[in-house]
Amino acid sequence: MRLKRLHIRYYPPGIFLDYEKGGKLRTKSIDLLKLTPETDVNELLSDIRAAEPLITSSCVEQVKVLICKLQEKVGQKDERKFYLFRALQAHILPLTNVAFNKSGSSFITGSYDRTCKIWDTASGEELHTLEGHRNVVYAIAFNNPYGDRVATGSFDKTCKLWNAETGKCFYTFRGHTAEIVCLAFNPQSTLVATGSMDTTAKLWDVGSGEEVSTLAGHFAEIISLSFNTTGDRLVTGSFDHTAILWDVPTGRKVHVLTGHRGEISCVQFNWDCSLIATASLDKTCKVWDADNGQCLATLLGHNDEVLDVCFNYTGQLIATASADGTSRVFSAETFQSLCQLEGHNGEISKVCFNPQGSRVLTASVDKTARVWCVNTGVCLQVLEGHSDEIFSCAFNYEGDTIITGSKDNTCRIWH
Repeated sequence: MRLKRLHIRYYPPGIFLDYEKGGKLRTKSIDLLKLTPETDVNELLSDIRAAEPLITSSCVEQVKVLICKLQEKVGQKDERKFYLFRALQAHILPLTNVAFNKSGSSFITGSYDRTCKIWDTASGEELHTLEGHRNVVYAIAFNNPYGDRVATGSFDKTCKLWNAETGKCFYTFRGHTAEIVCLAFNPQSTLVATGSMDTTAKLWDVGSGEEVSTLAGHFAEIISLSFNTTGDRLVTGSFDHTAILWDVPTGRKVHVLTGHRGEISCVQFNWDCSLIATASLDKTCKVWDADNGQCLATLLGHNDEVLDVCFNYTGQLIATASADGTSRVFSAETFQSLCQLEGHNGEISKVCFNPQGSRVLTASVDKTARVWCVNTGVCLQVLEGHSDEIFSCAFNYEGDTIITGSKDNTCRIWH
């Protein structure tokens, strides 16, 4: 094994190692999820050297420089205020979802008008309209980190794979017998997973356009799915009150996560693949051990359905969004509630962290999105201007741009 190159990853903090083994170029990462401005760099460096044979004395100084850069980034104060940059009359019917590519240079919108559109973030210009579906385009995704493919899932029971640069359709994936409502690329961008109202999920080969496997085991609609960071596991959440963990290479069921007393609304892995969070209409969120399928904690406090859940980039925090009009932030280590985000005048359908983990963004039926301080629970900003409910919102990778998507047929870019 020979180290060829080191490069930095800001969110979550880490260092990539490009190395040669058996004549092939490979990559591995050193995750520094617990790095803080107070971390002793020399101590961390000796821990890394002890654990990673590729880090030899010849590159120690370079690794030290990268750790110090990451420390600086982690310690940056975030005083940013967001201002409306553009309001885009995006579609002729309400939007369903919005999503950024990794760099944030472009984003996509799905709509009831049966199209998906690709937009340039800097100018607000429409780059491509992806036409061909015969019903609502509901689920959309870029193949991040690459960003050269887009997948669209539709109520017409098909998923389409598109070239993000040209807007051309590569493949139409046919096989589901009911609406597709969720989808995701695996991190390697070799597979697309689709979840459907027909109770199954399917895996599709991005290169050939062929179906790889059907994941059958739920007894009701699959409403959410998520790959882990390594891409060897997929979790699906269903209206049958369960989540199922699947082995991706074989398509086999690994664990059935049972315990919720209502439909699952969202499922998510944390970064290091150790935890799964599930949100449910039973007013709770549960956290599960991804290895053994055991429930580690039930996150209580909401008095209405929990509609969304997410981890921050490092996997140390969990945020929930509820129909009770509040969001909560929990510790993923102690499972204690850290703060309650109160201020919306209606249900919150979407919640996400900024990459730095210092802010939470929420989208609500009250026509506003809000930016909150994670440490204090204080609302820092109300993003106003939409004339109907906001159901989708996202930060870009740097955390300096927000997009919001609304039932008023527009999306807004905030800088």
